[in-house]
Amino acid sequence: MDGDERERTWDAFREPVNTEPAEPEKWPASEQPRNAGQDRGGGESTGHASSRRIVDVLRARKGDLADDDHRHMRKVVGHVRRHPAQRPSGDVRDTRWRYSPMNRGHDPPA
Repeated sequence: MDGDERERTWDAFREPVNTEPAEPEKWPASEQPRNAGQDRGGGESTGHASSRRIVDVLRARKGDLADDDHRHMRKVVGHVRRHPAQRPSGDVRDTRWRYSPMNRGHDPPA
């Protein structure tokens, strides 16, 4: 992956990831994210595992990120961009729908 592609990935990632590193760092420790999304086995959702990885990405220096980190960042961007189409009606503040993007560092409007 060349430098321009890495920069585009970073910019695309930082747009939907609208939380500071401390927020997704606290979030996985709470109970809500564990059940949001597909179960990876062992009682942890895919998004919950992704949340820990996002914290690492947000805390790292851009130049230290590997190609695999950039691939994960693109997955996060894709998930967050597709997610609004699945919004349920009514109050979404305490729903799995909201917790799923929050696992990925994006707090959608309620």
